[in-house]
Amino acid sequence: MTDPSPAKTITVRDAAARLDVTPRTLKYYEELGIVVPVRSEGGYRLYEQADLDKLARVLRMRSLGFSLTAITTMLQQPMEAPAEGGRPRLSNASLKTLRETLTGQLGTLDARVAQVRRELKEAASLQAQLRRDLDYVERRLAGEPVEEALEQRRKERPAS
Repeated sequence: MTDPSPAKTITVRDAAARLDVTPRTLKYYEELGIVVPVRSEGGYRLYEQADLDKLARVLRMRSLGFSLTAITTMLQQPMEAPAEGGRPRLSNASLKTLRETLTGQLGTLDARVAQVRRELKEAASLQAQLRRDLDYVERRLAGEPVEEALEQRRKERPAS
């Protein structure tokens, strides 16, 4: 690719400074496909005004609490023509696509939360068992007779 005119593009460092983000953030957004900056002959990223506008929009959406998944999906959807004096808006079809994407992700996350809760319950059970084991060992090391330590262990054993 030929080197774009310097007046029309800026470097990653300048773009990051203008947007008040790190160069790594810009690279991450590129990895997500949010923007694809042009490259100089030397392979450096160069941002055009359209890239900066898109990135500023992404940053505004992030500040409003939208996830990068939602933002990426929204950016991929066609926009309706703006009403006079207004901004372009997502069409109903685009909003439905976004809803499907977010609903699917929420379902996946709900399933993961349920799995983590099961794992935590199992871990808590194992933790309680290990505490009983340690208590038995501590009693034995303190000189308590085996029968007394075992009797205490039977008393502390949870009902199954």
